Amino acid sequence: MIEKVVNLENISLIDFLGVENKNIDSLSAAFPKSKIVSRGNQIVLKGSSSEIIQINDILNSLIEHYHKYGRVTEENVQAYVSKEEEINSLPENQDGSNEDVILFGTKGAPIKPKTVNQQKLVDAVRDNDLVFALGPAGTGKTFISVAMAVRALKNKQVKKIIITRPAVEAGENLGFLPGDLKEKIDPYLRPIYDALNDMIPFEKLSFYMEREIIEIAPLAYMRGRTLHNAFILLDEAQNTTPMQMKMFLTRMGPESKMIVTGDASQIDLPPNQKSGLKEAARILNNVKGIGFVELSDKDVVRHRLVRDIIEAYNKEAPKRDEK
Repeated sequence: MIEKVVNLENISLIDFLGVENKNIDSLSAAFPKSKIVSRGNQIVLKGSSSEIIQINDILNSLIEHYHKYGRVTEENVQAYVSKEEEINSLPENQDGSNEDVILFGTKGAPIKPKTVNQQKLVDAVRDNDLVFALGPAGTGKTFISVAMAVRALKNKQVKKIIITRPAVEAGENLGFLPGDLKEKIDPYLRPIYDALNDMIPFEKLSFYMEREIIEIAPLAYMRGRTLHNAFILLDEAQNTTPMQMKMFLTRMGPESKMIVTGDASQIDLPPNQKSGLKEAARILNNVKGIGFVELSDKDVVRHRLVRDIIEAYNKEAPKRDEK
């Protein structure tokens, strides 16, 4: 059993809680296994992790409702409870109209593959415990991978998500940045945070990260661990050394899934250093149970110019090799 406190700031308690806390009683009736107690301008929640997350989402919706309309009724509470139940009971990939939807984002928009190769990535993750997603920037390989991890957590297929990447400078010097290694590399992990913010409400994401249900860390933090019952994502894998890649892949524990994403055209390692991604793709290509998905410039889902930029650089590459 866990405990969470929700603060009611700039809120009239009688208009939010109802006469004699009728609104809280109505919410409590919907979650009989959890304890919901009003204490002044705080609401204390005690119960299982999954129920507390749902109750917290409902309370956040009710707080937004209050700030918009000035009061909350029992009917409002019941409506938001019903909406939460509908979201949590929505069948994944079984309704014909939503069969390609991975999950629904924080604003209700469906997150789903937009290209054939993105769909191949989704299928590969379903069919294999380890998948390599290779391709240029903007092809959605990281975004789709994060979405698959979030869905697995939501569906209770795993107990946590672990996302990591190597601490390699892309033309900058990490040594001059303030803080410890994690603080230095956090800006490099910004794309991961952005993807998670698109998929998980802020309060819920904070809850997950505070309790390390979702963990984002540099690759060096993975050494010596066994990662079981987890969905693990290694991003920017082209910047791993062969030893780092082997170390990461051998962290995989029971009931876990791994996705390795990378772009072999954007290696930031020293010129004399081999890429662990390239070596792994060569060594593991025929191992049963490991999936490989190649994305190309045709899968770019950013601004239309990104595809043209990638094509132009690809045409220039042979000329650079000749020099």
